[in-house]
Amino acid sequence: MKKALIFGGFLFLSSLSLVSCRDTKEKETVIKEVEVEKESPKEEKKGLLERTGGKVDEKVNKEIDEEIDKIGDDNN
Repeated sequence: MKKALIFGGFLFLSSLSLVSCRDTKEKETVIKEVEVEKESPKEEKKGLLERTGGKVDEKVNKEIDEEIDKIGDDNN
């Protein structure tokens, strides 16, 4: 019985050494070229809060100008 276990262990270890020596398949890598538009240094991308704040400022300024027109200009 001991001989069978020893022989089985030896057979198992020798089969592992044969499997580990296989050549691996090389994977082909495909590289795609992508054009990236570069921004000019003057133009910076604004975040969501900055864009929203700008729109709110425009609307508030427009409403203020309308109220000033309704009241009239006292400087004349």
